[in-house]
Amino acid sequence: MALAESQDADARKGVGEYLAGHLREYGLLFALIAIMAFFQLVTDGVLLKPVNITNLLLQNSYIIIMALGMLVVIVSGNIDLSVGSVMGFIGALAAVMIVNWEVNWLLTIVVCLAVGGLIGAAQGYWVAYWKIPSFIVTLAGMLVFRGLSLWLLEGQSVGPFPREFQTIANGFVPDLFPAGIGETLAPLFDARKVNVLALLTGVAAAAFVIWSGMRKRARNKAYGVEDEPRSFFVARTVIVSAALVFIMYKLSTFRGLPNVLITMGVLTIIYAFLTERTVIGRRIYALGGNQKAAKLSGIKTERLTFLAFLNMGILAAAAGLVFAARLNTATPKAGFALELDVIAAVFIGGASMSGGVGKIVGAVVGAFLMGVLNNGMSIMGIGIDYQQMIKGLVLLAAVIFDVYNKSRQG
Repeated sequence: MALAESQDADARKGVGEYLAGHLREYGLLFALIAIMAFFQLVTDGVLLKPVNITNLLLQNSYIIIMALGMLVVIVSGNIDLSVGSVMGFIGALAAVMIVNWEVNWLLTIVVCLAVGGLIGAAQGYWVAYWKIPSFIVTLAGMLVFRGLSLWLLEGQSVGPFPREFQTIANGFVPDLFPAGIGETLAPLFDARKVNVLALLTGVAAAAFVIWSGMRKRARNKAYGVEDEPRSFFVARTVIVSAALVFIMYKLSTFRGLPNVLITMGVLTIIYAFLTERTVIGRRIYALGGNQKAAKLSGIKTERLTFLAFLNMGILAAAAGLVFAARLNTATPKAGFALELDVIAAVFIGGASMSGGVGKIVGAVVGAFLMGVLNNGMSIMGIGIDYQQMIKGLVLLAAVIFDVYNKSRQG
């Protein structure tokens, strides 16, 4: 009897210690769930209606795309304040090329991505090889590209774009299954028609989450690596899987899978793999953790910093194309202050101010948390002044939590 009680106490202690060590990760997940439940309640169910979920994805697509690159930059121990201005400049360049110069939209996309890469490379060069603080370099870039946008557009909006270009942001993946299947399933989901592809994508994504989680646990057990308690694993897996199926179910009863959702999903998987499973990813974390130690161990720190900014420039350009396509026009104020939302999403998602800490999934969840806050407050009719204050307080709370965790663990 005493032995059983001792084992129970040890188990509770182990769970408590694990939760204390991973409070940021689980806290973020439960915070997102709590915020969504709150806004679902106070908006009388508007938040999770299919049309609003679709709008939520479309409105935050460019934030998430840039957050992927910003996480890499921040993990490397730097920051990029120019991403909003670069995004606006690339959108302006695309508008001038397509509308004014009548350049083919596909060629325009290639040129714009290349220009974004050059911008990132130029800023990365000064940071990596001249050791100029990234804050100063990208602050200068923010001002330069804001001015270039005004000059390029001559202070006026330029548009509209061809329908093919608009589908980058506003298009939907066609259902590959016969229409009769969706019509047959419709009564089961209380809908006029069901997009079978979207529904099956949700089931497949949930199955992948379960399979990959179980595979990781089995691998950790085989190598004797300490893993999360079974109860935590089951709860987290059930919540994430159920959320994926639920969101895809909602999308399947509206217009199906947005093109930008596919883009975000593919990019998230690629960057999660690069940062967590590759040598270059581990080196970036080592660079942000301790640059001098990384350099002494043979890591080419300058090249990694340069590549981080190059990558950020390309993703900012991609976000600029998505933003312009969604608005169907390029405006001089496009991207204004969006760098703050991107940086906030990364910090809220668990990245550390000092570098070396952060995950791609956390950045994506942080971006969605900010997006839900924006969307929910807009539905409630809360003014932009209060929205900005609330977002600022959320960011401050995330940073304070990061500092508190470090002081407690240190």
